[in-house]
Amino acid sequence: MKTLRENVDTAGFFERVHAADKRLLLLDYDGTLAPFHVDPARARPYPGVSERLDAIMKDRQTRVVLITGRWTRDLLPLLTLKRRPEIWGSHGWEQLKPNGDYAVAPISEAVLVKLLDADALETRIQALGGRCERKPGGIAIHWRGLAPNQIANIHSEVFENWMDRGLHRDLVWHDFDGGVELRAPGRHKGYVVDTLLAESSGAVAAYLGDDTTDEDAFQAIKDKGLGVLVRQDFRPTEAGLWLRPPAELLDFLDRWHDAARTRG
Repeated sequence: MKTLRENVDTAGFFERVHAADKRLLLLDYDGTLAPFHVDPARARPYPGVSERLDAIMKDRQTRVVLITGRWTRDLLPLLTLKRRPEIWGSHGWEQLKPNGDYAVAPISEAVLVKLLDADALETRIQALGGRCERKPGGIAIHWRGLAPNQIANIHSEVFENWMDRGLHRDLVWHDFDGGVELRAPGRHKGYVVDTLLAESSGAVAAYLGDDTTDEDAFQAIKDKGLGVLVRQDFRPTEAGLWLRPPAELLDFLDRWHDAARTRG
């Protein structure tokens, strides 16, 4: 595995995983556990990922949580796991527990009005070749796979609406790999990581992600656990470790499983 900083001691980290009574494995999905796909409904996990997560979730001391920008209902059909992990969807606006309990955080009426106003973009974005994804707490505009001129036109259309309709007063603009999302403020992946770390006080924790939307999570886990950037090409990040998928990702999951299993 390739470290970003010389002082990242991966062997020492897995020794702590081995010795821990509580473990917290936090995982982004798209770009991390699964390669990106122009059609998100076909973004299946890398071969070998599901089997390794199934093995890890047998350890009662490991809490496995997926933290994703997706609507949970869109992610569930892609998971071929023997048991359901805990899932925080829509960048923290939803929580789906392994037992099926589901909750959406309350959103202010002013923000809901602006989200409905943002929905009016859909027809225009589709005419330009893009795709709109509506979900709790936000609307994502996707342009993955389009030509540069199409992307520029969609970006301009979104920005004009962002300013002219006053969406910027109540929503937050987030760029991501393959598009942009207009989102209700107050929830992000860092919020989820902070919440889970507080709930699992003393746990040895790692967060694996790839996109700029994962930087809030890397910042939240910094000095409290291990942030792991999972992507083919390096980019500046707050993570402490860089892995190239799928081989190095699978190796990390194997080492986690081995450390937890030997303790059990």
